[in-house]
Amino acid sequence: MEQKLQMFENRLTKVFRHTSKLARRQNITCYRVYDDDIPEFPFSIEMYEDHVYIAEYHRKHGMEEDAHEEWLDTCLELISKVLEVAPNKIWVKQRQRKENRKSQYEKLSLESHIMTAYEAGLQFKVNLSDYLDTGLFLDHRTTRSMVREEAKDKKVLNLFCYTGSFSVYAAAGGAAEVTSVDLSKTYLAWAEENMKLNGFDNPKHTFVHADVLQYLDTLKLNTYDLVIIDPPTFSNSKRMKDFLDVQRDHADMLNKVLLATKKDGIVYFSNNYRRFVLEADKISASSIKDITNQTLPFDFQQKMIRKCYRLIK
Repeated sequence: MEQKLQMFENRLTKVFRHTSKLARRQNITCYRVYDDDIPEFPFSIEMYEDHVYIAEYHRKHGMEEDAHEEWLDTCLELISKVLEVAPNKIWVKQRQRKENRKSQYEKLSLESHIMTAYEAGLQFKVNLSDYLDTGLFLDHRTTRSMVREEAKDKKVLNLFCYTGSFSVYAAAGGAAEVTSVDLSKTYLAWAEENMKLNGFDNPKHTFVHADVLQYLDTLKLNTYDLVIIDPPTFSNSKRMKDFLDVQRDHADMLNKVLLATKKDGIVYFSNNYRRFVLEADKISASSIKDITNQTLPFDFQQKMIRKCYRLIK
C-alpha cells in the first residue's frame, strides 16, 4: 500500500506542478488537477480558488467500510500536503454518501460551502458541498470564451442552461438578449443569480422554466443568432413528457434548433456521451465542424469524454 501511495503522491506532485504553472500563466484560478490518472486512486481533483474539490468515483475496491474510510483519510492528508491546502478547505464528494464518517473530514460533507469563483473576469456562484457537481463545468472554459467573442449584439438562446455560465459569457460579450432555458427551477434560479452577480440583471435577459424538448416546438422561425445546446446523455425526469436519449434524439433536436436560428446563425452543440456518433447527414446545417479538440482546456487534455460541434445554418 505504501508503494501505491508513493506512486499517487509522485503523480499528483508532477501534474500539480505542471497544471498550476499553466493556470498561473493564464490567470486561471479554477482548474482540474487530477482525473483518475492511477486506477487505484479513482478521484477527480479540482482547484476552486484556494479550495480543493474532490469527487471519488464509485469503484469496487474490495475494502471493508472502515478500511476504506481509513484509506480515504490517508489520501486526503496526502492531497492536502501536495496541494498545500488546509483540510478545512478540502471538500469531498463520494458517489455514495457515507453516514458515519468520523474523521477530521467529517464536517466537510455536513456543512454547506458556497463561494464565488472567478473565470475570465467574471464571477460564478459555486457550491462545493451540496450537489454532485459544483455549478461550473471547467471543461467548457474555452467554449464559453468562443461564445463571448461571438455574442455582440446577438440574440442568444441557451438550452439546458444549467447554472447559466454560457449565458453570463454571452451577456459579457455584449449580447442583445439572452434566453436561458432549463427544467430545473433550482438551476434556473442559480443562473439568474450568476447573471446578477455580474451586473446583467436586465429585463432583456430572460429565464424560462421548461422541458427543452417541448419548448423547441414553441420557437419562432429564424429568431436567434447564436444557440448553445448542451443536453444530458439521458434524461427521464418525471416532469418531462418524453425521455431524452442524446444519441437517438440529437438530429431531430438540432433540426428544430436550426429552424429557430437565423440564416448564417451559429449553434454550439455538445454532449458527454462516450460513444456518441454525430448523424451529420440527417442535420440541415450548411456547415458542421467538430471542434472538440479546439475546445479542450489545458487541464483536460488527457481525458475528455465530451464532444463539441459548431454548426452554421
